[in-house]
Amino acid sequence: MSYTSLLYDVRPDGVATITLNRPEVFNAFNDPLSYELQDALKQVARDATVRAVVLTGAGRAFCSGQDLKATQGQEKRSFYDSLHKRYNPIIRAMRSLPKPIIGRLNGVAAGAGCSLALACDVLIASEAASLIEIFINIGLVPDSGSSYFLPRAVGSLKAFELATLGSKVPADEALRLGLVNQVVPAEQLDDVTYALAARYASAPTKSIGLIKQMLNKAGTATLDEMLDYEAHCQQIAGESEDYQEGVTAFREKRKPVFKGV
Repeated sequence: MSYTSLLYDVRPDGVATITLNRPEVFNAFNDPLSYELQDALKQVARDATVRAVVLTGAGRAFCSGQDLKATQGQEKRSFYDSLHKRYNPIIRAMRSLPKPIIGRLNGVAAGAGCSLALACDVLIASEAASLIEIFINIGLVPDSGSSYFLPRAVGSLKAFELATLGSKVPADEALRLGLVNQVVPAEQLDDVTYALAARYASAPTKSIGLIKQMLNKAGTATLDEMLDYEAHCQQIAGESEDYQEGVTAFREKRKPVFKGV
């Protein structure tokens, strides 16, 4: 597919980069961008050579949420239908993707853009980055998964504060709250992000995908359910080629060469 609103690239080391590419509006979502991002996520899921994904934005922003100007002059939309057709499939695809998604947070992540960032598995933020649940500032409520991700990251009290006051969270505070994994100077963002992505791309990808599924399930499961699910996932991991390689490399006292299968 030829994209008009995002950039898609796969490096030789198995790292795919998806770049939201509407810098003139801080990578705000319009219809083409939302559907193209859905397609790009399907591509990384299908492509066996892709073992890690970097998600970022072009220019000075990560994503500023919905492009309100893009809907001006159009007939009144159903928020319900728009979420189910445009945004929710993106978040579901990200969380079900059996490969790690590293968010390269280069600037502001606002509204649905904040939700998009929180749906990543790892977030590396520039010192210039920030997150903001901006919905309340225009009389809306958090969507695209924010009401799910936010309290799990910061607790219900802080989540209520951030969602109802619409306060901007600078990168250093986001790190303190546990919203991002690491904050680095802007000039180091690429080096740090792609070093981590390369590390994931050379790791046992199947195991990482299983761990991701386990952590997704753990938020709503009982201990007994997780014990059973761990056994199920461990059986799958134990039958992988990477497990055999890991054991062989341990015995031979060498570094394993994982293939993600």
